[in-house]
Amino acid sequence: METGDDIVKVKQSTLIGLNRDARSLPLISNSVKAQMAGGHLSAFRGRGMEYHESRPYQPGDDIRAIDWRVTARSGLTHTKVYREERERPVLLWLDLSRSMFFGTQCCFKAVLASKLAALLAWSSVQHGDRLGYLVFSEQQHSEFRPARGKRTVLHFIQQLDAHPAWLREDMNPAGASTGLRALMRLRQVTRPGSLVILLSDFRFVDDDCRGQLVELARHNDVVMIHTYDPFERHLPAGGVYRVTDGVDSLEIDTSSGRLLQRYRERYDAHQQRLQRLCQELGLFLIDIGTNEDMLAALKTGLGLQSR
Repeated sequence: METGDDIVKVKQSTLIGLNRDARSLPLISNSVKAQMAGGHLSAFRGRGMEYHESRPYQPGDDIRAIDWRVTARSGLTHTKVYREERERPVLLWLDLSRSMFFGTQCCFKAVLASKLAALLAWSSVQHGDRLGYLVFSEQQHSEFRPARGKRTVLHFIQQLDAHPAWLREDMNPAGASTGLRALMRLRQVTRPGSLVILLSDFRFVDDDCRGQLVELARHNDVVMIHTYDPFERHLPAGGVYRVTDGVDSLEIDTSSGRLLQRYRERYDAHQQRLQRLCQELGLFLIDIGTNEDMLAALKTGLGLQSR
């Protein structure tokens, strides 16, 4: 029996039903041009190359591909031959830490990110890629190595639905260290040539996280999907609003123009840090709000024309 409402917790049936929308979202190099921060467009690298065989060197071969081990063993110069991988690993990195359980319109950020992850998961397996995932929170870290087929997505959905983060119990404010540890683990399990998709509000990103992202981006395509709530961008004016996490609560008086300005400046500073990070490292950045049409926003961010 489902307990989700797609507002504070996702429904399994909703995540499964996204397989229909995923058909119009091909994550392949000749179709996707993801928009980087700053307005520049750059195609994904696409599938990587895997070693096929070594054969005798022929005039015109790239000397950088010489197989020195076979050459030394046989006494004849050999060169390595590579072929395109038939499928590419796609790794989803999903943040279910404390700050993701916030929302004032439509749903929590955690719900939006989970729907986006399921949509991308379906797209990956439908278009021939292998899917792996890493889901983390303060309480639990779940991961699965890339594999093919519908069963992989269904397993991901089951694991996501059962994650203890939805209970929002014992959620200590340790987001920075939690996110850093999850990035370090992601680096360890990511194979070169992968498409890595990070779904988070990225409030924890600091210099240590930057170092992990530098290494990830060295041999992979990295997409950062930044989820946010409109309330985080700007406060509604002229009123007193009560905000609660289910235990503690506070009231915000937005009649002060100075407060509104400082609040907006703080969000803008966070957004600018993310944009600079993506520009400098060559990452793809997509911003999607909880009040937006998820599929349309994702297509726009990836540079795909709506059908």
